[in-house]
Amino acid sequence: MLHALICTDKPGHLDVRKANREAHLEHLKADPHVVQAGPFMNAAGEMSGSLILFATEDRTHVEAFAANDPYARAGLFEDVRIETWNRVIGG
Repeated sequence: MLHALICTDKPGHLDVRKANREAHLEHLKADPHVVQAGPFMNAAGEMSGSLILFATEDRTHVEAFAANDPYARAGLFEDVRIETWNRVIGG
């Protein structure tokens, strides 16, 4: 079972994202349950949110990751969702 962490940036906060990007990437790399991650892009081609997939049954792990993400601590996100996801196609 996978969990998807889906985050939407607050409008006008690209500078906050850029200022915290390196710390966010280190946070991602330190978590052995992260299997895929990357930013959403808006119509202008700018980063505007995040999608992170976790290979774990433990939703509380994803909740803790989200709470400690440098982006979240910097106040970047307007909305954060965690969804349980059942992969049907793909490896």
